[in-house]
Amino acid sequence: MSGTKFTLQANDGEARTGLLETAHGPVRTPAFMPVGTAATVKGMTPDAVRETGADIILGNTYHLMLRPGAERIARLGGLHKFMNWPGPILTDSGGFQVMSLSKLRTLNENGVTFQSHIDGTSYELTPERAIEIQHLLDADITMAFDECTPFPASEEVAHESMQLSMRWAERSKNAFKPRDGYGLFGIVQGGVYENLRAESAEKLKTIGFDGYAVGGLAVGEGPDIMVEVLGKTVPHLPANKPRYLMGVGRPADLIESVARGVDMFDCVIPTRSGRTSQAFTAQGPLNLRNARHRDDPRPLDETCTCPACRDFSRAYINHLVKANEILGAVLLTWHNLDYYQTLMAGMREAIAEQKFDKFAKSFYAQYNESETAKQEEAE
Repeated sequence: MSGTKFTLQANDGEARTGLLETAHGPVRTPAFMPVGTAATVKGMTPDAVRETGADIILGNTYHLMLRPGAERIARLGGLHKFMNWPGPILTDSGGFQVMSLSKLRTLNENGVTFQSHIDGTSYELTPERAIEIQHLLDADITMAFDECTPFPASEEVAHESMQLSMRWAERSKNAFKPRDGYGLFGIVQGGVYENLRAESAEKLKTIGFDGYAVGGLAVGEGPDIMVEVLGKTVPHLPANKPRYLMGVGRPADLIESVARGVDMFDCVIPTRSGRTSQAFTAQGPLNLRNARHRDDPRPLDETCTCPACRDFSRAYINHLVKANEILGAVLLTWHNLDYYQTLMAGMREAIAEQKFDKFAKSFYAQYNESETAKQEEAE
């Protein structure tokens, strides 16, 4: 069998649970992929990431091509060996980072020429080179090279951008080397316009991919618009292939997206929040910089069994944060990734038992992001 294999195991409404089989192991879906942009999930060892329940992580073409270089990683045995992560890896093609990080970006039909945000060195990234880099990295799931349409964008601009991404998607498919257990995902673009999203999805299905991602969301349009666009896009994607929503999101975003048939996610929120003193809990996020925690002997979350909750108090983590000790960021990152993986496992179980609606209602009954945030800010 060439490519990856996806097996749907249960549906509950539009929500689905399944198994994605890759060259480096299976991925249970719905799945959340911790972001290991530069060949490391910040603040975590690979074993620690695995202990949180993660099956798959994400690396990034743009960052790894700049430093240490894809050819160097290939010479050292590929990304799995280089970073000591034996499980599946998905690599983002770099299109979003070229848009958001690079300097003096020049886009044309062939690809993108840009200057590195690190040292100003000039590079050209084309669909063919993006696929080649991901092949050198030995990514289990390679992403087609695309242009991430900026927000806001007029329908005309979004249409031109989407059409360019579709031409690049075809070139990405032609450049990809099919192997057993290795898949290529296409990326739906089209901004916030339902007709463009539908056109993009149909074009990608004609080209043919092992999975289908929804890109160009969570770029400033707001969660309500994101969910609306997602709900109108997913029905155009094949039911027998994995669906990946890129760069999302908050815990509530995951619930809403799974309810609309999404299978895979990645986002920097849990790790970045860990480095900025925020912990996700069943009741909502906590700001551990807040003075209210300095005498609190309780764990971050009474329902969590991660090392941060099992072995340390809110008071101690508050002390670490205030003292700017690295361990504070490590413990909060570990806890947040554990929280996210526990949330995904709960959704998988609920879908299998046909109890997803009950699970979602229970989540919202406990989790109150706005009230917790208001309370934290007031103290």
